Amino acid sequence: MKHIRLSTAATFVTLFSATAVPVLAASPDQETVHVVQSGETLNGIANRAGVSAGEIARANGLAAPFVVRAGQKLAIPRGRTTKPAATAPSADSAGFHVVRPGETLSGIASHAGVSSTALAQANGLKAPFVVRIGQKLQIPGAVPVQTASRVAEARQPAAPASAVSPAEETVHIVQPGETLGGIAVRAKVPRVLIAEANGLEPPYIVKAGQKLRLPRTRHHAVAAGDTGFSLAMKYGVPWEQIATANNLDPDAPLKSGESLLIPTLLNPPQTGVSKLNPAPTPSAVPAEPAATPAPAKAPRFGWPVSGPVRRGYATGANYHDGLDIQAAAGTMVRAAAAGTVKFAGKEKDQFGNLVVIDHGDGWYTAYGFLSRVTVKEGAKVAAGERIGLVGSTGLAKGSELHFEVRQDGSPVDPLDELPKAP
Repeated sequence: MKHIRLSTAATFVTLFSATAVPVLAASPDQETVHVVQSGETLNGIANRAGVSAGEIARANGLAAPFVVRAGQKLAIPRGRTTKPAATAPSADSAGFHVVRPGETLSGIASHAGVSSTALAQANGLKAPFVVRIGQKLQIPGAVPVQTASRVAEARQPAAPASAVSPAEETVHIVQPGETLGGIAVRAKVPRVLIAEANGLEPPYIVKAGQKLRLPRTRHHAVAAGDTGFSLAMKYGVPWEQIATANNLDPDAPLKSGESLLIPTLLNPPQTGVSKLNPAPTPSAVPAEPAATPAPAKAPRFGWPVSGPVRRGYATGANYHDGLDIQAAAGTMVRAAAAGTVKFAGKEKDQFGNLVVIDHGDGWYTAYGFLSRVTVKEGAKVAAGERIGLVGSTGLAKGSELHFEVRQDGSPVDPLDELPKAP
């Protein structure tokens, strides 16, 4: 890794800014142009964007078999490009869809957030599943389909509808025919965050009846009697992570009326409350305070990603200003602490796609080799918030994250400021 000596935090950011090329930072359900990443398919891009594959294909002049290439720029249509038939208006809101010119079963299913198989079964379609312009299709999960194959099901008592809207629910029970992409679009939570919060692995298959945790940013107003332990119990998040997200001393008492950010839990506990790691209960003051061992230093930052450290921090002839952490391509990269994004773009010499965050008091963190940047310069980020995806840009030796910590412009060993490896 080429070595850069910086005298101040300002020059650290300025150096990267001088050679930066802006990187698309819109979320998948908002972007209007998407740069194809390695391994992506047209259906996968359409599912994450909440747009049918047919619409994207038409907007970009793609022909069957609709192969896309890494680095290819695709326009993501956000409005209807074709008018519905005058005699058969679309009734998606009522649980139906009227087929328009150029649409396919898979494209309609992707846009509706259901599987092609469920859509075909709901409408009695047989292979090769051809649909006709003007045909009215029932969208499963919206209105019960009264067909011969579903009479028995229709006679069963209906499951109670959730009183919480999709944009507010924190736990979702998967309905027949639903896909993770469709759930994510309706909940307005990125699919990758739901997958990570629930330990899902590619290809991210969900099953009817499965309970999915929908990670949302929450806030808590401190009331009299609140403690780190009680908040950890209430929200199921370690008190240490809550304190880090709010730049608090984990051992300091809480102030009544203070507003706290409750971060998304990065590594949900598997069993019991013992893994919540609440703040220790104060004990009686010993007779000889001088004999009390000094409290352990609280970590200043959290790990931006989990994985083995391929190359650590080093000084001397073989210096290395940070950590190279191995992780699968596309893994979420998280902000190590709350702060302001000072740089989000491409650094052409070493770091590839790079994010730099200012945490105040002269502390900065940098995240390089990213496949994609998902924040914008000037954005305020919370501890644990996604800022990019692991990649292999710049001088990466594979799929990994280059992570640096700097104080007043000088690199420091990140391991001195991080908790034990996750």
